[in-house]
Amino acid sequence: MSRTHSFGRFLLAAFAVALLAGCSNSDQNWNAKDISGLMPELAYQLVDTSGEPVSAEDTSGNIRLMFFGFTSCPDICPTTLQKLSKAVNGLPETMQKDVRILFVSVDPNRDTPERIKSYVEFFSAQIVGLTGPEENLRELSKRYRTTFGYENPNENGNYAVSHSNAVYVFDRQGEARLLVRPDQTIEALQDDLKTLANEEA
Repeated sequence: MSRTHSFGRFLLAAFAVALLAGCSNSDQNWNAKDISGLMPELAYQLVDTSGEPVSAEDTSGNIRLMFFGFTSCPDICPTTLQKLSKAVNGLPETMQKDVRILFVSVDPNRDTPERIKSYVEFFSAQIVGLTGPEENLRELSKRYRTTFGYENPNENGNYAVSHSNAVYVFDRQGEARLLVRPDQTIEALQDDLKTLANEEA
């Protein structure tokens, strides 16, 4: 796939996410955008940082924040994971254990389970590192109306990966509920997570 075509697909996916961000199906005063009923429930078949097959059922009962990225990402991924980790780690201790951050690497050629494990553990013990065959990752990203692409490698074989900065929040039943705003503060995200946790308590 050419770099131009890949970037074009990325822009289309970003536009689709932006359209979702303009929709709301609830009177609840969320800080994030309400996407209830606009996205399918959480479902995936991937591998974890031990290389073992996992599915959404393995974190059933938890509130889950899903983010697509890759460990060589220079900016969006570490910034986002740091923000999400601070938000979750700043929750009351009884709530922290009920929240998981799902970091889905879309760079399976470089991101081995071992590498992802070392990466996510730097940020928080609440992060579940996931990856899988590219076909599975494509299906998952398409399911949530986004995409990713690989740019041409440089002379050292290194390449960038284009991906969305969208963070999807799923409730304990796996229903898609919120799309975190890029400019949303840690405090605002914590408020949303508390509201969601109390709603389902």
